[in-house]
Amino acid sequence: MGKPNTLVRFSAIFFLILLNVSPLVASPTSKSIYGPFLQCLKSNTSFSNQVSNIVFAQTNASYATILQAYIRNARFNVTTTAKPLIIVTPLNQYHVQGAVICAKSIGVQLKIRSGGHDYEGISYVSNEPFIILDMFNIRNISVDIKNEFAVVQAGATLGELYYNIWKKSKVHGFAGGICVTLGTGGHLSGGGYGNLMRKYGLSIDHVIDATIVDVNGRILDRKAMGEDLFWAIRGGGGASFGVILSYTVKLVPLPKVVTIFEASKTLEQSATEFVLQWQQVAPHTDDRLFMRMLLQPVSSDAEKGKKTIKASINALFLGCADELVTLLGKEFPMLGLKKENVSEMSWIDSVLWWANFENGTKPEAMLDRKVNTASFLKRKSDYVVRPISKEGLEGLWKEMIKSEKVGLVFNPYGGKIMNETPSDATPFPHRAGNLFKIQYSVTWKEPGAGEEKKFVDNTRGLYNYMTPFVSNNPRRAFLNYRDIDIGINNFGNDSYQQGLVYGRKYFNTNFQRLVKIKTAVDPGNFFRNEQSIPTHPNSI
Repeated sequence: MGKPNTLVRFSAIFFLILLNVSPLVASPTSKSIYGPFLQCLKSNTSFSNQVSNIVFAQTNASYATILQAYIRNARFNVTTTAKPLIIVTPLNQYHVQGAVICAKSIGVQLKIRSGGHDYEGISYVSNEPFIILDMFNIRNISVDIKNEFAVVQAGATLGELYYNIWKKSKVHGFAGGICVTLGTGGHLSGGGYGNLMRKYGLSIDHVIDATIVDVNGRILDRKAMGEDLFWAIRGGGGASFGVILSYTVKLVPLPKVVTIFEASKTLEQSATEFVLQWQQVAPHTDDRLFMRMLLQPVSSDAEKGKKTIKASINALFLGCADELVTLLGKEFPMLGLKKENVSEMSWIDSVLWWANFENGTKPEAMLDRKVNTASFLKRKSDYVVRPISKEGLEGLWKEMIKSEKVGLVFNPYGGKIMNETPSDATPFPHRAGNLFKIQYSVTWKEPGAGEEKKFVDNTRGLYNYMTPFVSNNPRRAFLNYRDIDIGINNFGNDSYQQGLVYGRKYFNTNFQRLVKIKTAVDPGNFFRNEQSIPTHPNSI
């Protein structure tokens, strides 16, 4: 926890600093806050030698490189995008403590980035002066195979977690996402999922402890923070409540051999019937089988210049090929799966396959963070509770062909853990009753306002078309597919009412409990962003 009375000493010193710079605080600039912020951090001698190397003003030669490294959406990497006044790259928990205390003292918003995959750039863009606390150096991982758990720091990637588990055991894994460059801090705090979810549930279902720096700069574990806050940071978004330092997660047992396959059909190959049958099978089949479906407009082979729809399945089965082929021969005859269409491999090789690495790639490839690789993108999400009709799909094909590039990803739900876990067990409410989740996805390479408007409008058009076929009252959304369209928090007196709009979509009836916890642990709403959990306007 650092030296005794550190928090008191920080506050006293910074009060004196503020007396000298108060005229500047009203409209802070990088130049005006760099010195006071640095002096505040240096007041803790336990890390004063490192402070100058972890605080970057806009004039620093490394500032742009650090800012851009973990921007994952190129829409927010343009000259007109608001930039942080300072970037802080902590090396340990005491740096994080200091950053929280000093940002709070100086009165500047603190944004927390642990990987940058948030689709709307909320961790590194703001509509008010702000500082980025970039956690990419807080990335230690400790794996205990005997007791089947791992402690993973917030800035570590999923690829690094999977690799470290694999180094210790070939029959253990973690129920996380398929994108290996995801930072675990955001993935876990927002309710992460992956292709093991039908067997093992969500990532947050396996979190057994956590450490967090709260608004007062205290480092708290599960016991110290209490069960309410521990509940909130497993699916409610950690950045609303503090800075996640680490999670302790239970590992899951896996067979030595798993089976993968991919298959696809176009409209000319009866893709409509293919999708109809997938809806009947994917959410209800053996818990060990996860079949993700991608729908996308493509050029037709039959007629040049004409577009068609391609429906593709990527699948993981926690078992052998013979069992899978027999299972789907009975349940999904349209698939026509044969043993020569599938591949048996180790779980770690399946992780690489899902992450689009070439066959034979070594697991070390997952350690590449692929910084500075952003494309332009827009994402939205929906939940489906009743199968989409044939007529609905046929209308969807027409809309998708008009949209040019927008694809839909269907992620099947179901499975014992997802169906039997109460919707209020964690803030993530989307459990039993959901057949699958939709991600609306478009990615483009060409910069320019015209291109952005076209593709964003096309995505919104598809989303509007799908209104009759998805959940309602509220129309639900997935927090980790952050979508600024569904409500913006402007930090005004009406932030609670604005929060109700997106809060009910992301959290349904769990939203009010999150608000109550937020109000208790951060009554001044220091930890805030455009879609954070607001405090209640009246004490509750």
